[in-house]
Amino acid sequence: MADPYATLGVARGASEADIKKAYRKLAKELHPDRNKDNPKASEHFSQVTSAYDLLTDKDKRARFDRGEIDGDGNPTAPFGFGGGGGPRPGGAGGGGFRSQGFEFGGEGADMSDIFEGLFGGRTGG
Repeated sequence: MADPYATLGVARGASEADIKKAYRKLAKELHPDRNKDNPKASEHFSQVTSAYDLLTDKDKRARFDRGEIDGDGNPTAPFGFGGGGGPRPGGAGGGGFRSQGFEFGGEGADMSDIFEGLFGGRTGG
């Protein structure tokens, strides 16, 4: 879930009463018992419930507002470093990264280049 405020259709500064009112309205509309033939409604109901749970927990809401956790309640990575490996545009494949011409952690990283650069000679190999 991206933004629990948007999911519930309330402003960031919404009161607890406004959040509760928005949740009740959406929960009534989207409840699985009222939408047996609509699996998307059930999925949306689940998202609305998760958003409500996060925003009614004062600690979690404050942490979300400060950017410490995402809309699912998971910690956000500091300084924009996201989790998960994989190729990134302009970066090394396999979850590695490049620094000063060396590739670290990516597929095909050649450590002998590093040792050669550090010690000025060829490594055994």
